[in-house]
Amino acid sequence: MDERHDARYDARAIEQKWQTAWEQTGLFKVAVQADTPKYYLLEMFPYPSGKIHMGHVRNYTIGDVVARYKRMQGFNVLHPMGWDAFGMPAENAAIANNTHPAEWTYQNIAYMRNQLKQLGFSYDWDREIATCAPAYYRWEQWLFLKMYERGMAYRKESFVNWCEPCQTVLANEQVEAGLCWRCGKAVRQKKLNQWFFRITDYAEDLLVHCDQLPGWPDKVITMQKNWIGRSQGAEIRFAVENSDRVIPVFTTRHDTVFGATFMCLAPEHPLVPQLAAGTEQAAAVDAFVERISLQERTAKAMESYEKEGVFTGRHCINPMTGRRMPIYTANFALMEYGTGAVMSVPAHDQRDFDFARKYGLPVVPVVQPPDDELDGDAMVAAYTGDGVMINSGDFNGRPNREAMDGIADLLESMALGKRAISYRLRDWGISRQRYWGAPIPMIHCDQCGTVPVPEADLPVVLPEDAHLLEGGRSPLPQLDAFRKATCPSCQSPNARRETDTMDTFVESSWYFERYCSPNCDTAMFDPAAVKYWMPVDQYIGGVEHAILHLLYSRYYTRVLKDVGLIDYKEPFTRLLTQGMVCKETTSCPQHGYLFPEQVREGDDGPHCTLCDQAVVVGRVEKMSKSKRNVVDPNVLLDKYGADTTRLFCLFAAPPERDLEWSDQGVEGSARFLNRVWRLAQTWMAVVADTVSYDGSPDELTEPWRALYQKTHQTIEKVTRDIEDRFHFNTAISAVMELVNQMYTVDAQAAATIAEKGVLRHALASAVLLLSPIVPHFSEELWSALGQTQNTLQSPWPTFRPDALVQNEVTVVVQVNGKLRSRFTAALDTDEATLERRALDDERVLKFIGPKGPKKVIVVKNKLVNIVG
Repeated sequence: MDERHDARYDARAIEQKWQTAWEQTGLFKVAVQADTPKYYLLEMFPYPSGKIHMGHVRNYTIGDVVARYKRMQGFNVLHPMGWDAFGMPAENAAIANNTHPAEWTYQNIAYMRNQLKQLGFSYDWDREIATCAPAYYRWEQWLFLKMYERGMAYRKESFVNWCEPCQTVLANEQVEAGLCWRCGKAVRQKKLNQWFFRITDYAEDLLVHCDQLPGWPDKVITMQKNWIGRSQGAEIRFAVENSDRVIPVFTTRHDTVFGATFMCLAPEHPLVPQLAAGTEQAAAVDAFVERISLQERTAKAMESYEKEGVFTGRHCINPMTGRRMPIYTANFALMEYGTGAVMSVPAHDQRDFDFARKYGLPVVPVVQPPDDELDGDAMVAAYTGDGVMINSGDFNGRPNREAMDGIADLLESMALGKRAISYRLRDWGISRQRYWGAPIPMIHCDQCGTVPVPEADLPVVLPEDAHLLEGGRSPLPQLDAFRKATCPSCQSPNARRETDTMDTFVESSWYFERYCSPNCDTAMFDPAAVKYWMPVDQYIGGVEHAILHLLYSRYYTRVLKDVGLIDYKEPFTRLLTQGMVCKETTSCPQHGYLFPEQVREGDDGPHCTLCDQAVVVGRVEKMSKSKRNVVDPNVLLDKYGADTTRLFCLFAAPPERDLEWSDQGVEGSARFLNRVWRLAQTWMAVVADTVSYDGSPDELTEPWRALYQKTHQTIEKVTRDIEDRFHFNTAISAVMELVNQMYTVDAQAAATIAEKGVLRHALASAVLLLSPIVPHFSEELWSALGQTQNTLQSPWPTFRPDALVQNEVTVVVQVNGKLRSRFTAALDTDEATLERRALDDERVLKFIGPKGPKKVIVVKNKLVNIVG
């Protein structure tokens, strides 16, 4: 046995040893190799929140297995890591802990980096990036200027969630039941100047290419399509009575235009105050708009609100019927849908019907169902199905769907409308009235207007010595050293720097390109490096990012292409969305939710360690700090080591499914590694001075031939499971089966070079197959086998097709449906022989009885079922 191989498996010592060796030798460093095929493996980078959680561990372990596997297959693998470091959580933590967001962020990065290294992930740390570094955000500021030059970035007034006491804008998730999450006061809608990216220019292209992403999960493709939300219909122009104003309305049901009896505008619609001005309704409209501005204005929130509105005092004209239609402002109309105006057809839309009945508005049916005659006055609900047109002039009697083209033709011929396509997707608002973010490189001048910062003056550096104001407000608007600027155009010293910062989704929309050349200081990235590495071959992350992050990344990549920096549209070839890590909750009446370490097992069940009351075990839910059903990775690393932790995360469930935490499962993973360790210790002296057998199985006798075949079958199984499906759980099961068979072989009985070679081949193969999963453990055994190369530098095991042929099978014997025995037989043994062997089995005879069997059913190569 190699003297380096300790008889005891000491996970902590072994893991520290190999982590040090890997770092000292630069094993994970990678560079462009034009003559070697590349593989870019990327997990979504984390927010430096303080500590990694088990969701991180699972995500990054999945990625590390694939990265190591691909490298062993001969690929030049890029596997980087960095930090999505800007954002509101840092500000929140700074307030809670009385510290600075920058200090909090950098401390967390250092701590989490050390945690990731302890888990043995094969990251090229020379490529580490933090998005809060000026050297990083300088280049997104540069691209912002290019987008501004091309009209891709623009500024306009837009409604935001505004908290008056905190004097700040809130994200939707910070508004809880209409109240500010921080101070508990009412949040209102307020118009502010905001910066936007014209993502809607790419809506159709983004949608079309959803069907050209075969490596993405169907559910993610569906979510992207729904978010883009393409609708085909018509835009109809409704003239405002006694005015030159026109209200454009987008509808997918222009077949019902003859039944439109009133108009509804979103309270935020710019026409609302203009229409109401000077009418008797002006005060009521202002009061209504003000009240609605205090409500949460999302589609989901709208579902729970009672439909209500106020007449604006003005009318518009139905272009098809000439009907005088009252114009309301209504809470169910949203600016983010269509044009912010709703052509209300109460006979055929339930929401409009409810509103019409509430305010005594006419209901005119225009689509008659096949088995009924509708009376607008008598209807108790809207009819939303298809039928025949009525009350629709020349279109009467025609099926409503067939009439749609004719109605569109008529609208276009009269210049009253046109065929149109609308998207749910809206331009990307990137302005954040926050401090901890990348500054927007624009200057406001009273003489020149909005002027871009000259490229030579980039980066516009966020002052990291500034401190948040009361309530978490950004200090930038009041920080003269930052705010005051000289106009680049007229040189006026009284210009003002933009004090909004960019949405942090901007940073995460191109970080994967920056990894290709993170130290490039002359451009966003080195074009040659990006041409070699991109696109990402495999992207891994949570399904919670299925819409915004992925959509923005796809959009930003198209911008980079149109600016001429890259030649591809899609950044990620394949996508894996891993499931959540879940655990049962525990609680007690006095202390509520409990952490696992606050629960002790007693003879009469679990008890709270704080008060000794009985603990209620709840349902299995996603691990979360709020419900305290979390497991600290540091506890696992201290008790079991990184490899056991990694093994459990991979073995407990396929990656796309939720993983249910199990302490017993972790223990089982530890036992398996110790079992392999003991086997290797027993075999090492026998195989130390031999080489792996690689000949034909036909030259071997039993049990060596069976073990040799099992080894090759395992190699084939593990390779297929990792390559085709990322089903690491079944790959691990296959290695466990191989280890079980290895335990049935007496290593000391190996007499010939070939027999010893079979043993070495089985042990070496098991070690290499396990190496992407438990790298430290495998590295130690690989070294003990006398190997001087790391496992990562060794080729992935290959299998012989002739060794996959199965010569023997295990036949199960059941009596009255219950398993009673099993035996090994030659493949394709005839049914009569199988029946005879089963009936001669002593373990079976005692269950049959003296009368013998009533019936015997034989399934060749599988089963003998005896009915007594």
